[in-house]
Amino acid sequence: MYLSVYQAKPYVELKHPEWAESAVIYQVNIRHFTKEGTFEAFRAHLPRLKDLEVDILWLMPIHPIGELNRKGSLGSPYAVKDYYAVNAEFGTAEDLRKLINDIHALGMFVILDWVANHSAWDNPLTQSHPEWYSKNKQGNFQPTPWYDWDDIIEFDYSNPGLRQYMTEAMKYWVINYGIDGFRCDVAGFVPTDFWNQVRFELDMIKPVFMLAEWESRDLHQKAFDMTYGWNLWDKLLAVANGRGYNQHAFPALVEYMAHDVKTFPRDAYRMLFTDNHDKNAWEGNQYLNFADALGVATVMTVLANGMPLVYSGQEAGLDRSLAFFDKDFIEWKPHPNAELYRTLFSLKHKNRALRNGQRGGEMIRIPNSGDKILSFYRESDGDRAVAILNFSDKRQMLKLQCDGIEGIYIDWFSQRSYQLEISHQVEIEPWGYIVLSQHKIDN
Repeated sequence: MYLSVYQAKPYVELKHPEWAESAVIYQVNIRHFTKEGTFEAFRAHLPRLKDLEVDILWLMPIHPIGELNRKGSLGSPYAVKDYYAVNAEFGTAEDLRKLINDIHALGMFVILDWVANHSAWDNPLTQSHPEWYSKNKQGNFQPTPWYDWDDIIEFDYSNPGLRQYMTEAMKYWVINYGIDGFRCDVAGFVPTDFWNQVRFELDMIKPVFMLAEWESRDLHQKAFDMTYGWNLWDKLLAVANGRGYNQHAFPALVEYMAHDVKTFPRDAYRMLFTDNHDKNAWEGNQYLNFADALGVATVMTVLANGMPLVYSGQEAGLDRSLAFFDKDFIEWKPHPNAELYRTLFSLKHKNRALRNGQRGGEMIRIPNSGDKILSFYRESDGDRAVAILNFSDKRQMLKLQCDGIEGIYIDWFSQRSYQLEISHQVEIEPWGYIVLSQHKIDN
């Protein structure tokens, strides 16, 4: 009989909301989503996003933006002037309530972008509570050190008054607007014990979903359901552009898989993406090859362990970064990306092996004879999903060792029956992918 101190314990102590288990997340840039840049104009897109099989809508900051030391003509949405107010450029508080009600009516959920690390220079808190801010040696307000964030000033979380204020402000949006959680900006710059307390108090109101803009195990224990998969984004970009110049790119992608399985807690969600508002894979000459690899990289973000993200406009083929401090537009048009997302998200929702966290299947490598071919499967509750991904610009004939997972599958993109043999030979296109699904029929 072993002492209890030696018994293994789950690292993740928080309870994920049930609706997040198979969820897909979509980042909404209200400012650029429509020419009007308003909540009301965005509402018209909700049925389309529902049809895309999106579950969680993450609204970038909706608060008034500071004017003092503002960047660009419109400023950064992350320079918050009032944590209890709505940016009038987007509409009224009632417009926001109407939007949230419509999101919920369609069976989707909504989280707000929350900026706890810093505020705008002209936030009234600078006058009412200057002691809540960090100071330089001269005793003056300061931006977060080492960054070019000169349009904001940093809070000091050693002050209990600030902690209470920020917690109450977050609770306000859950209680009064029905918000389902938060995406927390630069979460690693704010003490983890603060986030732990916030999560405890929010969950007392209702089950919430918390996303940290950070990549760290400690945030998963008590505070955050999900952190960023920055590492996968870096590896996908490197391997997509690795033609000749980076021989280590593909091994690094394989290493990511090993680290995900061995170093991150089983019940930690990781957000996986090919683009978001500050990571654009199309920008600059060094990214020219990514267009070829975008499809296989997208498949990777849905089949791998984690929750896939779509950024505003990706489903319409947006091929550039949106302006951050000035007005910009998304050209909404039919694009193959939309059907790719819809097909993949349908699989994500139906195949239990692809669930988020511990109820999904572990990624298990399938040995293959190819060059830069990543092949793996996931299995849970009788369901299996198989991914064969070609991260090269060569058509290849290869063999896979599928002992233990052989059988009849559905090729998810053709919807045809597919026989997977123990020693399986297959041909795959340059930057191509094969996705197989096996679903247990419940009695």
